[in-house]
Amino acid sequence: MVSNLPSAVAQGDDLIIGGRRFQSRLFTGTGKYTSLELMQQSIERSACDMVTVAVRRVQALAAGHAGLMEAIDWKRIWMLPNTAGCTNAEEAVRVARLGRELAKLAGQEDNTFVKLEVIPDSRYLLPDPIGTLKAAEQLVKEGFTVLPYINADPLLAKYLEDAGCATVMPLGSPIGSGQGLNNAANIALIIENTSVPVVVDAGIGVPSEAAHALEMGADAVLVNSAIALAGDPAAMAEAMGQAVIAGRTAFCAGRLPRREEASASSPNQGVVK
Repeated sequence: MVSNLPSAVAQGDDLIIGGRRFQSRLFTGTGKYTSLELMQQSIERSACDMVTVAVRRVQALAAGHAGLMEAIDWKRIWMLPNTAGCTNAEEAVRVARLGRELAKLAGQEDNTFVKLEVIPDSRYLLPDPIGTLKAAEQLVKEGFTVLPYINADPLLAKYLEDAGCATVMPLGSPIGSGQGLNNAANIALIIENTSVPVVVDAGIGVPSEAAHALEMGADAVLVNSAIALAGDPAAMAEAMGQAVIAGRTAFCAGRLPRREEASASSPNQGVVK
């Protein structure tokens, strides 16, 4: 089934990261699917045009990753190599370099994107702020377009922006938890105080949470587990794509201001007595 989602181009509202335009504000992943066929169907129905790829798992031909590079149309889908599995800055920088080469092998010669993950915590999978900043500074020097995955820390987000990162990617809640936007207040501060795109990454479990992130003013969301582990991944992918469009459209439209009192929807003048 081919998605009929309206494109951001038709709405005149492209997302721009590192000088590159994206029609969809939904990014998806390539892990946790039970088959490559389900992954392909989900990417298609989501209408996304960027997916993350775990460089180390692809290289190691880890379960679910063998054949992944051949299963995706890299002429249409932009690759976002990620440094998943890296526990310190030095390791993340090395894997980012490998990711750049992986993108070249896929035919994306000019792809300098990297989703930077530095995660020493194996239980809660929370990112290391110090290691992330250190790695980001080095990768920016090397010409990478850095999209760092971080805790919802407004001060760290500003440091990373000042270091030259192309986006910041605060977590809504821990990876794969499906807890939603537990950090909504801090994410709102990041949106308010940074000038680079804000991509909410991790924790989104259902489409309403993706829509909420965009309604708040986030520029995009990255959703993997909620799609890949759904009962019907392809249907959930389409729902997420629709939710992101709804959330962005609502944000641009401008919400009704909150009031302490009720306000009648019909005027009082001219009422028959």
